[in-house]
Amino acid sequence: MDFGKLSERVKMMCTSPKTEWPVVEKEQTTLQELYMGYILLLAAIGPVAGFLKMSVFGIHVPLMGTYRPALGAGIGGMVLGYVMTLAGVYLMALIVNMLAPSFGGKKDDMQALKTVAYAYAAAWVAGIAQLVPWVGWLIVLAGSVYSVYLLYLGLPVTMKCPPEKAAGYTAVSIIVAIILSFVISAVVGGITGGAGMMGGRSSSQMNLQGKGGFDKDSPGGKLDDWTKKMEAASKDMEKAQKSGDSAAQSEAMGKMMASAMGSNGKIETLAPERIKTFLPDTLAGRQRSDLSAERSGAAGLQISTARASYTDSDGNTLDAEITDMGLAKGVIALASWAGVEKENVTENGFEKTYKKGKEMVHEQWDTRTGTGEYSIIIANRFSVKISGKAADIDTLKKVANSMNLAGLAALKDEGVTK
Repeated sequence: MDFGKLSERVKMMCTSPKTEWPVVEKEQTTLQELYMGYILLLAAIGPVAGFLKMSVFGIHVPLMGTYRPALGAGIGGMVLGYVMTLAGVYLMALIVNMLAPSFGGKKDDMQALKTVAYAYAAAWVAGIAQLVPWVGWLIVLAGSVYSVYLLYLGLPVTMKCPPEKAAGYTAVSIIVAIILSFVISAVVGGITGGAGMMGGRSSSQMNLQGKGGFDKDSPGGKLDDWTKKMEAASKDMEKAQKSGDSAAQSEAMGKMMASAMGSNGKIETLAPERIKTFLPDTLAGRQRSDLSAERSGAAGLQISTARASYTDSDGNTLDAEITDMGLAKGVIALASWAGVEKENVTENGFEKTYKKGKEMVHEQWDTRTGTGEYSIIIANRFSVKISGKAADIDTLKKVANSMNLAGLAALKDEGVTK
Protein backbone atom coordinates (compact mmCIF):
# COMPACT_ATOMS: atom_id res chain seq x y z
CA MET A 1 0.00 0.00 0.00
CA ASP A 2 1.43 3.37 -1.05
CA PHE A 3 0.65 5.63 1.94
CA GLY A 4 2.14 8.65 0.20
CA LYS A 5 -0.15 8.24 -2.79
CA LEU A 6 -3.16 7.61 -0.57
CA SER A 7 -2.44 10.69 1.56
CA GLU A 8 -1.97 12.84 -1.54
CA ARG A 9 -5.29 11.70 -3.00
CA VAL A 10 -7.15 12.44 0.25
CA LYS A 11 -5.48 15.84 0.48
CA MET A 12 -6.33 16.78 -3.09
CA MET A 13 -9.91 15.52 -2.85
CA CYS A 14 -10.50 17.54 0.31
CA THR A 15 -8.66 20.71 -0.63
CA SER A 16 -8.86 20.93 -4.42
CA PRO A 17 -11.65 18.64 -5.66
CA LYS A 18 -12.40 20.64 -8.81
CA THR A 19 -8.90 20.00 -10.15
CA GLU A 20 -8.62 16.47 -8.75
CA TRP A 21 -11.81 14.99 -10.25
CA PRO A 22 -10.52 15.30 -13.86
CA VAL A 23 -7.36 13.48 -12.72
CA VAL A 24 -9.50 10.73 -11.17
CA GLU A 25 -11.58 10.43 -14.34
CA LYS A 26 -8.52 9.77 -16.51
CA GLU A 27 -6.83 7.45 -14.01
CA GLN A 28 -6.67 3.79 -15.00
CA THR A 29 -7.18 1.38 -12.12
CA THR A 30 -8.80 -1.92 -11.17
CA LEU A 31 -11.27 -2.91 -8.50
CA GLN A 32 -8.50 -4.72 -6.59
CA GLU A 33 -6.12 -1.76 -6.76
CA LEU A 34 -8.80 0.64 -5.59
CA TYR A 35 -9.76 -1.51 -2.62
CA MET A 36 -6.23 -2.54 -1.64
CA GLY A 37 -4.61 0.85 -2.11
CA TYR A 38 -7.33 3.15 -0.80
CA ILE A 39 -10.70 1.87 0.40
CA LEU A 40 -9.48 -0.81 2.84
CA LEU A 41 -7.50 1.64 4.95
CA LEU A 42 -9.79 4.66 4.98
CA ALA A 43 -12.96 2.64 5.53
CA ALA A 44 -11.39 1.18 8.69
CA ILE A 45 -11.09 4.55 10.46
CA GLY A 46 -14.72 4.79 11.61
CA PRO A 47 -15.11 1.18 12.85
CA VAL A 48 -11.77 1.31 14.71
CA ALA A 49 -12.61 4.65 16.33
CA GLY A 50 -16.01 3.30 17.34
CA PHE A 51 -14.38 0.25 18.91
CA LEU A 52 -11.92 2.39 20.88
CA LYS A 53 -14.72 4.65 22.10
CA MET A 54 -16.96 1.83 23.27
CA SER A 55 -14.70 -1.04 24.32
CA VAL A 56 -11.51 0.75 25.36
CA PHE A 57 -12.48 4.20 26.67
CA GLY A 58 -16.04 3.19 27.57
CA ILE A 59 -19.28 5.16 27.89
CA HIS A 60 -20.07 6.94 31.15
CA VAL A 61 -23.55 6.15 32.46
CA PRO A 62 -24.74 8.72 35.06
CA LEU A 63 -24.90 7.33 38.60
CA MET A 64 -23.64 3.94 37.38
CA GLY A 65 -20.08 4.51 36.14
CA THR A 66 -18.28 3.63 32.93
CA TYR A 67 -19.73 0.90 30.76
CA ARG A 68 -17.63 -1.09 28.30
CA PRO A 69 -19.09 -3.82 26.10
CA ALA A 70 -17.33 -7.18 26.24
CA LEU A 71 -14.10 -7.06 24.28
CA GLY A 72 -15.18 -9.92 22.04
CA ALA A 73 -18.46 -8.20 21.25
CA GLY A 74 -16.65 -4.96 20.55
CA ILE A 75 -14.22 -6.60 18.16
CA GLY A 76 -17.03 -8.49 16.50
CA GLY A 77 -19.02 -5.30 15.97
CA MET A 78 -15.97 -3.52 14.62
CA VAL A 79 -15.20 -6.27 12.12
CA LEU A 80 -18.82 -6.60 11.03
CA GLY A 81 -19.16 -2.83 10.64
CA TYR A 82 -15.98 -2.73 8.58
CA VAL A 83 -17.11 -5.53 6.28
CA MET A 84 -20.53 -3.95 5.82
CA THR A 85 -18.91 -0.60 5.02
CA LEU A 86 -16.77 -2.19 2.31
CA ALA A 87 -19.81 -3.90 0.85
CA GLY A 88 -21.81 -0.68 1.10
CA VAL A 89 -19.27 1.20 -1.01
CA TYR A 90 -19.57 -1.35 -3.79
CA LEU A 91 -23.38 -1.40 -3.58
CA MET A 92 -23.52 2.40 -3.62
CA ALA A 93 -21.32 2.40 -6.73
CA LEU A 94 -23.73 0.00 -8.45
CA ILE A 95 -26.62 2.34 -7.69
CA VAL A 96 -24.73 5.43 -8.91
CA ASN A 97 -23.94 3.56 -12.11
CA MET A 98 -27.54 2.43 -12.52
CA LEU A 99 -28.87 6.00 -12.07
CA ALA A 100 -26.46 7.55 -14.59
CA PRO A 101 -28.72 7.32 -17.70
CA SER A 102 -31.63 8.81 -15.77
CA PHE A 103 -29.64 12.00 -15.30
CA GLY A 104 -28.04 12.16 -18.73
CA GLY A 105 -24.87 10.40 -17.66
CA LYS A 106 -22.91 7.48 -19.03
CA LYS A 107 -22.78 4.12 -17.27
CA ASP A 108 -19.30 2.92 -16.31
CA ASP A 109 -18.74 0.45 -13.46
CA MET A 110 -15.20 1.54 -12.58
CA GLN A 111 -15.91 5.26 -12.85
CA ALA A 112 -18.86 4.82 -10.50
CA LEU A 113 -16.71 2.98 -7.94
CA LYS A 114 -14.01 5.63 -8.13
CA THR A 115 -16.62 8.35 -7.70
CA VAL A 116 -18.09 6.83 -4.56
CA ALA A 117 -14.75 5.81 -3.05
CA TYR A 118 -13.11 9.21 -3.47
CA ALA A 119 -16.21 11.19 -2.50
CA TYR A 120 -16.34 9.24 0.77
CA ALA A 121 -12.82 10.44 1.69
CA ALA A 122 -13.92 13.29 3.95
CA ALA A 123 -16.54 11.21 5.77
CA TRP A 124 -14.11 8.36 6.40
CA VAL A 125 -11.36 10.59 7.76
CA ALA A 126 -13.85 12.41 9.99
CA GLY A 127 -14.86 9.06 11.51
CA ILE A 128 -11.97 9.31 13.98
CA ALA A 129 -13.85 12.14 15.71
CA GLN A 130 -16.09 9.57 17.39
CA LEU A 131 -13.42 9.58 20.10
CA VAL A 132 -14.13 13.21 20.98
CA PRO A 133 -16.66 13.75 23.83
CA TRP A 134 -20.00 15.40 22.90
CA VAL A 135 -18.69 17.46 19.95
CA GLY A 136 -17.34 14.54 17.96
CA TRP A 137 -20.64 14.06 16.15
CA LEU A 138 -20.32 17.60 14.78
CA ILE A 139 -17.03 16.73 13.10
CA VAL A 140 -18.38 13.42 11.81
CA LEU A 141 -21.37 15.32 10.43
CA ALA A 142 -19.14 17.93 8.79
CA GLY A 143 -17.12 15.18 7.09
CA SER A 144 -20.27 13.50 5.83
CA VAL A 145 -21.58 16.77 4.47
CA TYR A 146 -18.34 17.57 2.70
CA SER A 147 -18.51 14.14 1.06
CA VAL A 148 -21.91 15.13 -0.34
CA TYR A 149 -20.27 18.18 -1.88
CA LEU A 150 -17.44 16.04 -3.30
CA LEU A 151 -19.99 13.72 -4.90
CA TYR A 152 -21.82 16.70 -6.41
CA LEU A 153 -18.58 17.95 -7.98
CA GLY A 154 -17.51 14.52 -9.18
CA LEU A 155 -20.61 13.17 -10.93
CA PRO A 156 -20.47 15.53 -13.96
CA VAL A 157 -16.81 14.64 -14.49
CA THR A 158 -16.72 10.91 -13.96
CA MET A 159 -20.26 9.90 -14.90
CA LYS A 160 -20.61 12.54 -17.66
CA CYS A 161 -23.95 13.91 -16.47
CA PRO A 162 -24.85 17.50 -17.48
CA PRO A 163 -23.78 19.93 -14.70
CA GLU A 164 -27.34 21.23 -14.36
CA LYS A 165 -28.50 17.70 -13.47
CA ALA A 166 -25.74 17.06 -10.93
CA ALA A 167 -27.81 18.34 -7.99
CA GLY A 168 -30.68 15.94 -8.68
CA TYR A 169 -28.27 13.08 -9.36
CA THR A 170 -26.52 13.80 -6.07
CA ALA A 171 -29.77 14.11 -4.12
CA VAL A 172 -31.12 10.76 -5.30
CA SER A 173 -27.75 9.10 -4.70
CA ILE A 174 -27.56 10.52 -1.17
CA ILE A 175 -31.07 9.34 -0.35
CA VAL A 176 -29.93 5.87 -1.33
CA ALA A 177 -26.74 6.36 0.72
CA ILE A 178 -28.75 7.32 3.81
CA ILE A 179 -30.92 4.24 3.42
CA LEU A 180 -27.81 2.10 3.04
CA SER A 181 -26.21 3.71 6.09
CA PHE A 182 -29.35 3.07 8.12
CA VAL A 183 -29.45 -0.58 7.11
CA ILE A 184 -25.74 -1.07 7.81
CA SER A 185 -25.99 0.69 11.17
CA ALA A 186 -29.00 -1.42 12.13
CA VAL A 187 -27.05 -4.56 11.32
CA VAL A 188 -24.11 -3.62 13.56
CA GLY A 189 -26.38 -2.46 16.36
CA GLY A 190 -26.52 1.34 16.29
CA ILE A 191 -27.05 4.39 14.17
CA THR A 192 -23.70 6.12 13.72
CA GLY A 193 -23.90 8.09 10.49
CA GLY A 194 -25.48 11.30 9.32
CA ALA A 195 -25.72 13.64 6.38
CA GLY A 196 -26.58 17.28 5.87
CA MET A 197 -25.15 20.48 4.47
CA MET A 198 -21.89 22.18 5.32
CA GLY A 199 -21.18 25.83 4.74
CA GLY A 200 -18.35 26.07 2.27
CA ARG A 201 -16.01 28.90 1.31
CA SER A 202 -16.42 30.91 -1.87
CA SER A 203 -13.81 30.92 -4.59
CA SER A 204 -13.06 34.55 -3.78
CA GLN A 205 -11.49 33.41 -0.52
CA MET A 206 -8.98 31.18 -2.29
CA ASN A 207 -5.39 32.15 -2.98
CA LEU A 208 -5.10 32.63 -6.73
CA GLN A 209 -1.30 32.83 -6.81
CA GLY A 210 1.13 29.98 -7.34
CA LYS A 211 -0.48 26.57 -7.38
CA GLY A 212 -3.67 27.88 -5.77
CA GLY A 213 -5.11 27.04 -2.42
CA PHE A 214 -7.16 28.29 0.51
CA ASP A 215 -6.29 31.24 2.70
CA LYS A 216 -4.04 30.13 5.54
CA ASP A 217 -6.54 30.84 8.33
CA SER A 218 -9.62 29.54 6.50
CA PRO A 219 -11.06 26.05 7.13
CA GLY A 220 -9.66 24.95 3.76
CA GLY A 221 -6.23 26.29 4.73
CA LYS A 222 -6.33 24.48 8.07
CA LEU A 223 -7.35 21.29 6.32
CA ASP A 224 -4.54 21.69 3.82
CA ASP A 225 -2.07 22.06 6.68
CA TRP A 226 -3.49 18.92 8.29
CA THR A 227 -3.14 16.88 5.11
CA LYS A 228 0.47 18.01 4.69
CA LYS A 229 1.26 16.74 8.16
CA MET A 230 -0.54 13.48 7.39
CA GLU A 231 1.48 13.11 4.20
CA ALA A 232 4.75 13.63 6.08
CA ALA A 233 3.67 11.17 8.77
CA SER A 234 2.68 8.56 6.18
CA LYS A 235 6.08 8.86 4.49
CA ASP A 236 7.79 8.28 7.83
CA MET A 237 5.53 5.29 8.41
CA GLU A 238 6.42 3.87 5.01
CA LYS A 239 10.16 4.25 5.70
CA ALA A 240 9.77 2.63 9.13
CA GLN A 241 7.93 -0.36 7.63
CA LYS A 242 10.66 -0.86 5.05
CA SER A 243 13.37 -0.67 7.72
CA GLY A 244 11.88 -3.51 9.75
CA ASP A 245 12.77 -1.61 12.95
CA SER A 246 9.91 -2.19 15.40
CA ALA A 247 10.87 0.82 17.53
CA ALA A 248 10.87 3.08 14.48
CA GLN A 249 7.52 1.64 13.39
CA SER A 250 6.01 2.32 16.81
CA GLU A 251 7.32 5.90 16.79
CA ALA A 252 6.05 6.46 13.24
CA MET A 253 2.62 5.08 14.16
CA GLY A 254 2.48 7.46 17.11
CA LYS A 255 3.34 10.37 14.84
CA MET A 256 0.66 9.35 12.35
CA MET A 257 -1.96 9.08 15.09
CA ALA A 258 -0.97 12.51 16.40
CA SER A 259 -1.17 14.00 12.91
CA ALA A 260 -4.55 12.37 12.26
CA MET A 261 -5.88 13.95 15.46
CA GLY A 262 -4.58 17.38 14.44
CA SER A 263 -1.78 17.50 17.00
CA ASN A 264 1.86 18.49 16.56
CA GLY A 265 3.15 15.77 18.84
CA LYS A 266 2.40 13.26 21.57
CA ILE A 267 0.29 14.17 24.61
CA GLU A 268 0.35 12.36 27.93
CA THR A 269 -2.90 13.24 29.66
CA LEU A 270 -3.08 14.27 33.31
CA ALA A 271 -2.62 11.48 35.84
CA PRO A 272 -5.80 10.48 37.73
CA GLU A 273 -4.60 12.00 41.01
CA ARG A 274 -3.73 15.25 39.25
CA ILE A 275 -7.05 15.70 37.46
CA LYS A 276 -8.97 14.87 40.67
CA THR A 277 -7.62 18.05 42.28
CA PHE A 278 -9.86 20.14 40.03
CA LEU A 279 -12.97 18.67 41.70
CA PRO A 280 -13.05 20.45 45.11
CA ASP A 281 -14.61 19.26 48.37
CA THR A 282 -17.43 21.79 47.96
CA LEU A 283 -18.85 23.30 44.80
CA ALA A 284 -21.32 26.20 44.75
CA GLY A 285 -22.34 25.42 48.36
CA ARG A 286 -22.81 21.69 47.69
CA GLN A 287 -20.85 18.95 49.44
CA ARG A 288 -18.98 16.35 47.43
CA SER A 289 -20.45 12.87 47.96
CA ASP A 290 -18.11 10.77 45.81
CA LEU A 291 -15.00 11.12 43.67
CA SER A 292 -13.30 8.95 41.04
CA ALA A 293 -10.71 9.33 38.29
CA GLU A 294 -9.14 7.14 35.64
CA ARG A 295 -6.80 7.25 32.68
CA SER A 296 -7.20 4.86 29.75
CA GLY A 297 -5.70 4.60 26.32
CA ALA A 298 -4.81 2.55 23.28
CA ALA A 299 -2.74 3.00 20.11
CA GLY A 300 -1.06 6.13 21.46
CA LEU A 301 -4.35 7.78 22.47
CA GLN A 302 -5.00 8.64 26.11
CA ILE A 303 -8.03 10.08 27.87
CA SER A 304 -8.15 11.03 31.56
CA THR A 305 -11.49 11.58 33.30
CA ALA A 306 -12.42 12.67 36.82
CA ARG A 307 -16.00 12.58 38.16
CA ALA A 308 -17.70 13.73 41.34
CA SER A 309 -21.21 14.25 42.68
CA TYR A 310 -22.28 17.25 44.79
CA THR A 311 -25.43 17.32 46.96
CA ASP A 312 -27.20 20.35 48.44
CA SER A 313 -29.24 20.54 51.66
CA ASP A 314 -32.40 19.49 49.81
CA GLY A 315 -30.80 16.31 48.50
CA ASN A 316 -30.47 17.53 44.91
CA THR A 317 -27.36 16.20 43.22
CA LEU A 318 -25.20 17.68 40.49
CA ASP A 319 -22.59 15.62 38.66
CA ALA A 320 -19.29 17.19 37.62
CA GLU A 321 -16.97 15.66 35.04
CA ILE A 322 -13.59 16.83 33.75
CA THR A 323 -11.98 15.11 30.75
CA ASP A 324 -8.45 15.60 29.45
CA MET A 325 -8.87 14.60 25.79
CA GLY A 326 -5.17 14.50 24.98
CA LEU A 327 -4.52 14.14 21.26
CA ALA A 328 -8.18 14.84 20.53
CA LYS A 329 -7.48 18.52 21.26
CA GLY A 330 -6.49 18.90 17.63
CA VAL A 331 -9.89 17.67 16.49
CA ILE A 332 -11.59 20.06 18.92
CA ALA A 333 -9.59 22.88 17.40
CA LEU A 334 -10.81 21.72 13.98
CA ALA A 335 -14.42 21.90 15.17
CA SER A 336 -13.77 25.36 16.55
CA TRP A 337 -12.36 26.92 13.39
CA ALA A 338 -14.93 25.15 11.25
CA GLY A 339 -17.61 27.08 13.16
CA VAL A 340 -19.88 24.09 13.73
CA GLU A 341 -23.06 24.97 15.62
CA LYS A 342 -26.37 23.33 16.46
CA GLU A 343 -29.60 24.50 18.09
CA ASN A 344 -32.82 22.59 18.66
CA VAL A 345 -35.78 24.01 20.62
CA THR A 346 -38.92 22.06 21.56
CA GLU A 347 -41.85 22.62 23.90
CA ASN A 348 -40.01 20.52 26.49
CA GLY A 349 -36.66 22.26 26.42
CA PHE A 350 -33.68 22.90 24.19
CA GLU A 351 -30.23 21.74 23.14
CA LYS A 352 -27.56 23.88 21.53
CA THR A 353 -23.87 23.90 20.74
CA TYR A 354 -22.10 27.14 19.99
CA LYS A 355 -18.79 28.96 20.14
CA LYS A 356 -18.22 31.49 22.94
CA GLY A 357 -15.03 33.40 22.24
CA LYS A 358 -12.45 30.70 21.67
CA GLU A 359 -14.39 28.01 23.54
CA MET A 360 -16.99 25.47 22.42
CA VAL A 361 -20.10 25.31 24.65
CA HIS A 362 -22.92 22.77 24.86
CA GLU A 363 -26.22 23.36 26.70
CA GLN A 364 -29.15 20.99 27.19
CA TRP A 365 -32.27 21.58 29.28
CA ASP A 366 -35.45 19.59 29.99
CA THR A 367 -38.25 21.77 31.39
CA ARG A 368 -40.34 18.73 32.39
CA THR A 369 -37.78 17.34 34.84
CA GLY A 370 -35.86 20.52 35.63
CA THR A 371 -32.61 18.82 34.67
CA GLY A 372 -29.92 19.78 32.23
CA GLU A 373 -26.31 19.74 31.19
CA TYR A 374 -23.74 22.47 30.62
CA SER A 375 -20.38 21.64 29.04
CA ILE A 376 -17.47 23.79 27.96
CA ILE A 377 -14.17 23.03 26.24
CA ILE A 378 -11.17 24.71 27.87
CA ALA A 379 -8.05 25.42 25.78
CA ASN A 380 -9.22 22.91 23.11
CA ARG A 381 -8.14 20.13 25.49
CA PHE A 382 -10.24 19.89 28.66
CA SER A 383 -13.98 19.21 28.72
CA VAL A 384 -15.83 20.40 31.84
CA LYS A 385 -19.43 19.18 32.26
CA ILE A 386 -22.02 19.89 34.95
CA SER A 387 -25.32 17.98 34.84
CA GLY A 388 -28.32 17.28 37.05
CA LYS A 389 -31.35 18.94 38.64
CA ALA A 390 -31.21 22.73 38.99
CA ALA A 391 -33.32 25.89 38.88
CA ASP A 392 -32.30 26.61 35.29
CA ILE A 393 -29.42 26.27 32.81
CA ASP A 394 -27.82 29.45 34.19
CA THR A 395 -27.39 27.72 37.54
CA LEU A 396 -25.42 24.92 35.90
CA LYS A 397 -23.39 27.51 34.00
CA LYS A 398 -22.52 29.36 37.23
CA VAL A 399 -21.46 26.10 38.89
CA ALA A 400 -19.13 25.30 35.98
CA ASN A 401 -17.65 28.80 35.98
CA SER A 402 -17.02 28.60 39.74
CA MET A 403 -14.49 25.81 39.10
CA ASN A 404 -10.80 26.44 38.52
CA LEU A 405 -11.10 26.74 34.73
CA ALA A 406 -8.11 29.07 34.52
CA GLY A 407 -6.01 26.48 36.29
CA LEU A 408 -7.03 23.88 33.73
CA ALA A 409 -6.27 26.21 30.84
CA ALA A 410 -2.80 26.80 32.27
CA LEU A 411 -2.09 23.07 31.85
CA LYS A 412 -2.91 22.98 28.13
CA ASP A 413 0.71 22.22 27.21
CA GLU A 414 1.48 19.84 30.07
CA GLY A 415 2.56 16.41 28.87
CA VAL A 416 2.94 17.64 25.29
CA THR A 417 5.96 16.39 23.39
CA LYS A 418 6.54 18.16 20.10
